[in-house]
Amino acid sequence: MAEHTMEYRRLGRTGLRVSPLCLGTMNFGMTAEEPESHRIMDRALELGINFFDTADMYGGEGETEEIIGRWFAQGESRREKVVLATKVYGGRDPWPNSNRLSALHIRQACEDSLRRLQTDHIDLYQMHHVDRDTPWEEVWQAMDLLVAQGKVLYVGSSNFAAWNIAKANEHAHRRGSLGLVSEQSLYNLNARMVELEVLPACVDYGVGVIPWSPLGGGLLGGALQKTEEGRRAQHRVQANIEANRAKLEAWEKLCADMGTPPADAALGWLLHNPAVTAPIIGPRTIEQLDGAIGALSVQLDDDVLGKLDEIFPGPGGTAPEAYAW
Repeated sequence: MAEHTMEYRRLGRTGLRVSPLCLGTMNFGMTAEEPESHRIMDRALELGINFFDTADMYGGEGETEEIIGRWFAQGESRREKVVLATKVYGGRDPWPNSNRLSALHIRQACEDSLRRLQTDHIDLYQMHHVDRDTPWEEVWQAMDLLVAQGKVLYVGSSNFAAWNIAKANEHAHRRGSLGLVSEQSLYNLNARMVELEVLPACVDYGVGVIPWSPLGGGLLGGALQKTEEGRRAQHRVQANIEANRAKLEAWEKLCADMGTPPADAALGWLLHNPAVTAPIIGPRTIEQLDGAIGALSVQLDDDVLGKLDEIFPGPGGTAPEAYAW
């Protein structure tokens, strides 16, 4: 697929344009060695994918960011072409302020990420989790300073509840700050809880939704057929398959009837939702990356969408109607 055929989307209410698939890098340095990780990123740019997501915790203590940084250092406008997203919150160092969202840790973590990534700015700096101990005045003071310094352009969240998103953005609004522009949530056909409140909150506040684990840890990627073909799965994955066997049989049969690979259909279902900006794909190989592009041409009609709701019933719509009316 040539770069000019990619249809870019605005990230939430911003003017920032990102590809409808986000390249997740959690496998870099883990199941994908550095040379393959570099090839995957080069291929992503060739395909027109400009949105890359990482975190300071990936690959141990920052190894994934270092792999990306060495890729940027190769030049040829690699850094300029990428909308770079990373995260702050965690830390394995037991020293008191080496994790969470104190102003001290946000400042230190940002400097560390910039050094590892070999860049002078992070395009989207995401809070990896809500910090219930740190007041929003402190969080936004730290984030606003990073924005003023040009070290961060946009701020996002990950794994926030709807009321966390509302509270964060109301505090930001009172400061005259842009506030959260994206929320990275667990969202796939088999995990639809965010439809109750998180998605409606994101739509109302103009926050782009970036689903992680869009294939349910591989469950929605043809897992049943793969195991029947003799591919070995981890015990945890196998147990998950057995627990969802009836759903997966109906799911994979529907995909076969449509002539659509299950992974493409699962990603296509997310892309069909106007609240969603870009699901995160986490390829371990170039072949997996190339395969994911097929999702961009998936069309799901009302009949198929209805069948999917039958196989994978969500929470019943948005709150409170889903349970109260």
